[in-house]
Amino acid sequence: MGFRAVEDRPTPRETLVIATGSLLFGYDSAFIGTTIARDSFLIDFSITSSNSSAVSSNITSVFQAGPFSEQFSASSVITERLGRKWTLQISVFVFIIGAVMMVAATHQLGLIYAGRVLTGLGCGAITASVPSYIAELSIPSIRGILKGFFECAYQIGSVIGFWINYGITMHILTDSSISWRIPMAVQLVPAGLLFVGGFFIHESPLWLMRKDRNSEAYKVLEYIRNLPVEDPYIQQDIHLIQNRLNEEASVASKYGTGSWAFFRGALDEFSRRGMRNRVFLVFCAFTLQNFSGAAAINYYSPTLFESIGIENTTLYTGICGLVKEVASLIFYLAFVDKIGRRRPVIVSSFACACCLWYVGAYVKIGNPSAVLDAGDSLSSSNSRGGQAATGMVMIYAIFWSFGLNGVPGIVSAEIFLGALRNFTGTWAALVQWATQFVISKGLPFMFDAWGYGTWFFFATFLIMVTVWSYCLLPETKGLTIDQMDMISMNSSEIS
Repeated sequence: MGFRAVEDRPTPRETLVIATGSLLFGYDSAFIGTTIARDSFLIDFSITSSNSSAVSSNITSVFQAGPFSEQFSASSVITERLGRKWTLQISVFVFIIGAVMMVAATHQLGLIYAGRVLTGLGCGAITASVPSYIAELSIPSIRGILKGFFECAYQIGSVIGFWINYGITMHILTDSSISWRIPMAVQLVPAGLLFVGGFFIHESPLWLMRKDRNSEAYKVLEYIRNLPVEDPYIQQDIHLIQNRLNEEASVASKYGTGSWAFFRGALDEFSRRGMRNRVFLVFCAFTLQNFSGAAAINYYSPTLFESIGIENTTLYTGICGLVKEVASLIFYLAFVDKIGRRRPVIVSSFACACCLWYVGAYVKIGNPSAVLDAGDSLSSSNSRGGQAATGMVMIYAIFWSFGLNGVPGIVSAEIFLGALRNFTGTWAALVQWATQFVISKGLPFMFDAWGYGTWFFFATFLIMVTVWSYCLLPETKGLTIDQMDMISMNSSEIS
């Protein structure tokens, strides 16, 4: 549990290399909002006040559109065909091409759009393959911590993105093209490290045994565990992998053998009532996660902080990212396996809703952005209200890190048979990218049309999350699949 997990087998170095994929995703999600709001970017690409909302919406949303289509069409198929390692390498290569296009763009907004689509495609495949890769290479006793590290790496990437933009604001002329090219180029650093490191990692033993390449799988296990194949620990790993393959064979048994038979069997398995409930649970969890306002703060932090009267938006965006990172580390490394999943979501969602209700009320009553736009100074009471609203955003960041930040991903990984997790992982990623696309596409227009009401919109959804998690979200910590079957079939046992 947390830091108390005792394990004398070495942690595979591969897990640290491939977790860089999450850092890459986190950086790409965080840097773009501030970067495309810079005067130099607006001038270079002839963006005016009349089309800024549309351009901002397009640049941020096409990043989700790429992985949405990729998840819908082929991510699990490609991963199963090529394996985890080469899927990851191809994904990173696609990402690098997209990043280079964005850095090289001069006045062609189309290159920015195309680059965002390609980086989105790369990130989509990475987010689909890396969690499975980590789970399949990890030692069972610390698997939860390592999967939590994937989320922490995402937050680290976000913090880097926020603070690089702050450093540029403080030390580089913001009307120079270099002020937006540097954060675009920084994408290439973690991508390059991941691409080079990918040549030194090993294929998943599970995938190798599924392809009847047992001798290769045993060699990989010997290497990553630093133990001979005869060792009881290695034999235990082989036994666990074989059990999962037996599960897959059982699912496919009605339809013969091979991948298509397993696919048919998986569809049959998902048609059961209890399994349908779990699929719907994943849909609700990730939809509500993305309608909680966190993605909005990530992508449009300058707009959000400006709306509550903050002038140095890049500084406070960086502070907010740092707060989320520290809170995430505390939760995933110390508490996630102690206090469970359901209760943190209930408490954090209600607390986050209260924070956003206050922020919305302050923006409505104080209207700080209008005062600053008119060239006036905020009154003392208005200034104090803005400080309180800023504090509420930080408190929101803390509580969100303890709830919807990562619990949907943990729950979705725990409630399905191991044999079905490739399908359910793809389904979870599909829902996540689709709802992120909706939010990132619509948010600039929401701010234009609703103003302070945007904050109330997200607060209302968080109240819905509180009610939903109290009534329908099961506590999955420590449950077996059989127990999950009972909970899914009998909704009265969920709470």
